[in-house]
Amino acid sequence: MEVFGSSGTRGVVNESVTPASVMELATAVGAHWHAAGADRIAIGHDTRTSGPALASVVAGTLASAGLDVDRLGVLPTPAVQAYAATESIPAMMITASHNPPAHNGIKLVGSDGLELQIDALEAIETRLESGATTNADWDALGEIRTVETARDRYVERVVDAVDRERIASADLTVVIDPGHGAGSVTSPAIFRELGCTVRTINAQPDGRFPGRNPEPVPENLADLRAAVASSDADLGIAHDGDADRAIFVDETGTQIEGDAALAALADAELGAGDSVVTAVSTSRRLGQVADAAGASVEYTPIGSTHIVSRIADLESDGRSVPIAGEGNGGILFPAYGAIRDGAYTAARFCELIADAPASQVVAPYSGSYIVRENVHYDSEAERTAMLDAIERVATESGATVDRTDGFRLEYDDGWVLARPSGTEPLVRIYAEADTADRATDLVSEFEAAIRDARDAV
Repeated sequence: MEVFGSSGTRGVVNESVTPASVMELATAVGAHWHAAGADRIAIGHDTRTSGPALASVVAGTLASAGLDVDRLGVLPTPAVQAYAATESIPAMMITASHNPPAHNGIKLVGSDGLELQIDALEAIETRLESGATTNADWDALGEIRTVETARDRYVERVVDAVDRERIASADLTVVIDPGHGAGSVTSPAIFRELGCTVRTINAQPDGRFPGRNPEPVPENLADLRAAVASSDADLGIAHDGDADRAIFVDETGTQIEGDAALAALADAELGAGDSVVTAVSTSRRLGQVADAAGASVEYTPIGSTHIVSRIADLESDGRSVPIAGEGNGGILFPAYGAIRDGAYTAARFCELIADAPASQVVAPYSGSYIVRENVHYDSEAERTAMLDAIERVATESGATVDRTDGFRLEYDDGWVLARPSGTEPLVRIYAEADTADRATDLVSEFEAAIRDARDAV
């Protein structure tokens, strides 16, 4: 039984994610943590309309297992992780991150504040499959309490972790677009504390996401680009639903590619002998930055779970990993914590633009073209046919094939990757090349075969 994808478990509420399925998962999680000696667990959620109800299901289930529960309310995932680390207790975050409004899901966090690694997730899946439970006697049930301080503690944590003086002295104006998600309750406060002039759009917490969909991709950020361009702002900052990612818009109103922002931040962090951990979908530009610094690149399957696990492996071997992440705005700075934190990432980017405009900061890392395409499927039969088509195209391509996650075909002038999403019923295609036409052609090669295979089912 595989429950957890590349970043927790997600699905459509009252279809694949129901109160009953959440209770079953919480029962397995409670049994796992009870066996590990935990006696208290934190619960947070993003702004989705189903969040409070599902949080209540989880809280009641964990309390019935004899675990005390701290209910944190609406918070970004990194804020829940920070609370878990500070209190040395595990946590459950109810979120579907960038998925559409009808979705919800759960991320699991250990008492170190990090997403659970794969071996722990597999152990929970085994418990879920076996139906193992832990039920406390009536007089040993856990207590449920509401915690009001987690938000302010998180804001203070981010502000204290960056160079506030440098940011404040730059007199920056930022436009923040939390997309009605959990970042609405924290990011505006953080950047005001950092001395920025803050303007906001889509900053009212609303689980229906009326202003834009939660994923911070170009088609959803037209309002942010326009707001930056029309207000003489220095930077636009967009989050996903749980604010563990940050995507930027420069002072001209042009969206900055996530890969370019990652490369710029990595260039400021990496030194000789360091390692950077990233997913196989990341631009070659990160490798070029690492090579120039005398650092190495470690590639993983897509998803924060894999990246966090690889960071832990490297650090246990004595390797230095100052930065990690993907080109989707999910960036980790392990010295701060091996977590994706959209507000902290944005604050670190503000440090970079304190001395030069954002467009100049990323200019050295903007020399290639990335094209992405998603192909939806409705059934397991369609999915199987699409994956068979991917393998067939890869086998017949004559390119060098990397099987780290899906099929990545390497050519002299670019690469293309096709893989099933770990969080949605999609096959994702990514390509990078020296020209836009070549990147589009690389995507089209896979896309046509995948669509034909799906439509033939």
